[in-house]
Amino acid sequence: MYGLAGAVFAIDRVTKGIIEARVGAFDTHVVIPGFFDIVHSQNSGAAFGLFAESSSEWRTVLLIGFSCVALVALTVMLWRTPRLDRMTATALALILGGAMGNVFDRVRWGTVTDFLLFYIGQYQWPAFNAADSAIVIGSGLLLLDFLKPNRQPAHTQDVS
Repeated sequence: MYGLAGAVFAIDRVTKGIIEARVGAFDTHVVIPGFFDIVHSQNSGAAFGLFAESSSEWRTVLLIGFSCVALVALTVMLWRTPRLDRMTATALALILGGAMGNVFDRVRWGTVTDFLLFYIGQYQWPAFNAADSAIVIGSGLLLLDFLKPNRQPAHTQDVS
């Protein structure tokens, strides 16, 4: 599963590299008019721009610190892959790869490059990137895995 995490990291780095090299800071490339654009934005906050407006000099340090703790926790959980079912292991690998991609950006530049922008009229989703997509997909898989019915009957004790 570490290979999947590495592939997510590589895809994230390649796509961000293309955007950083070919799309200017204020450029917008319309892909599907009225729905999807490629942009080049820098997110100094957490997911979806949370805390981006904070002027605290500790913001980046804290975001990197929390992210590193999450990376260690995910790595330890994946180390126990034989105890995990395939969906859980895949979900954790997607989240790990995405987290590595965003932490890399934050450590190197203090911000994360976002470039996928979806919108309908005046309503838009905050710009995001491939790492964010992997994190969301992995989180969705974990949620589905958590919600699936238990296939084994619960053990009951006879109390008589």
